[in-house]
Amino acid sequence: MFDNLTDKLQAVFDRLARKGRLSEQDVTEACREIRLALLEADVNFKVVKDFVGRVRERAVGHEVLQSLTPGQQVVKVVKEELTELLGGEGELSLQRSPQPPTILMLVGLQGGGKTTTSAKLARLEKKNGRKPLLVATDVRRPAAIEQLRIVGEQVGVPVFDLGAREDPVNIARAALAQAQREGLDPVILDTQGRLHVDEELMGELCRMQQEVSPAETLLVLDAMTGQDAVRVAQEFDAALNVTGFILTKLDGDARGGAAVSIRAVTGTPIKLVGVGEKLDALEAFHPDRMVSRILGMGDVLTLIERAESAVDERQAAELERKLRTRTFDLNDFMEQLGQISKMGPLDQLLDMIPGFRQMRLPGNLEIDPARMKQLRAIMQSMTSQERAQPEIIKGSRRRRIAQGSGTSPQAVNQLLGQFKQFKETYHRLAEMETRGKMPKLRLPWT
Repeated sequence: MFDNLTDKLQAVFDRLARKGRLSEQDVTEACREIRLALLEADVNFKVVKDFVGRVRERAVGHEVLQSLTPGQQVVKVVKEELTELLGGEGELSLQRSPQPPTILMLVGLQGGGKTTTSAKLARLEKKNGRKPLLVATDVRRPAAIEQLRIVGEQVGVPVFDLGAREDPVNIARAALAQAQREGLDPVILDTQGRLHVDEELMGELCRMQQEVSPAETLLVLDAMTGQDAVRVAQEFDAALNVTGFILTKLDGDARGGAAVSIRAVTGTPIKLVGVGEKLDALEAFHPDRMVSRILGMGDVLTLIERAESAVDERQAAELERKLRTRTFDLNDFMEQLGQISKMGPLDQLLDMIPGFRQMRLPGNLEIDPARMKQLRAIMQSMTSQERAQPEIIKGSRRRRIAQGSGTSPQAVNQLLGQFKQFKETYHRLAEMETRGKMPKLRLPWT
């Protein structure tokens, strides 16, 4: 997430940190590099110009140049200004109707991920103790209704539809009546999209908005489209008075232009972000946390929140004991792969740990769910002694395990390598904790 921007900004800050004192020329040069980094990240030109101007104005003042730690002060200024640019401190929560049900209307272009995002939002609402209703009002796109039924079933949320021949506004009105009768709240409208913004699309959406008066009109945008997402946001906002954005595919956005630009250009906040393909990969947007991640400072709070929803506390305590006493074996490793995979890609989790991004880690630490079945087969072909003492697995044992699991010696080696990397990663975290470089955490996922 934002890897290119993060790496370039960190390079700027590292150079500043090596200087005992900063001159106005040093600040000017740093601001030039920050400007280039933001432009290369596809951030809107005017947004970059205004942002860098504010940073430079503060950075050449007494607060920074006369400081005992001027490099750190520049980072502090950039962090504060970037946080304000993205929406300020704290979570930008969804608005609720004073009289339920709350209506959340999702709009956007075809292919932007509205239907999947609707299900993700319903799952998030259900997790927070509510009883959502998904509503299929996209009657133009082939199979849109069936797609919503499928993802609705996957998240355990009812789906309301009247078929593909009914008027979308009538569908929304009927869904609202059913939600009132059955005590369902919120009502999430999956609306029609187009391949481009046109008058017909906006007319239909405006009619629906006027008829049902949603508490939130949320525009779903693909973060990876950069400035095109900003343009679409401006066009939708002008016609519909959009109240918030949901950025999808943020986990795959190495640049970050849309996320950094969109609020500054439109004045409308980002409310939620999609951070993966799974139906649990939707999170509330916290500008301050996102800035910490952009600047390579980690995001411990989000890491803890993910862990609390995915990991059993008793199991985590037992795992910690085994790791500290060095009795952690391959049986425990397999169990933890399953637990960690629930929290998202491992590279995302490590980026949330302060200081961990700068550490060079051996090999590939990603967990591929498709390989879990193969890994279990390899494990089941081992003896209990081999699982407890994997270091004894050499040539003949490796070939026997590969044959018994229907895999190859290379696959067995890969499993043993991942096991070793897992332990090395934990010990690095423990060293960082001991040196006081990160908050005291039992494990990166607990």
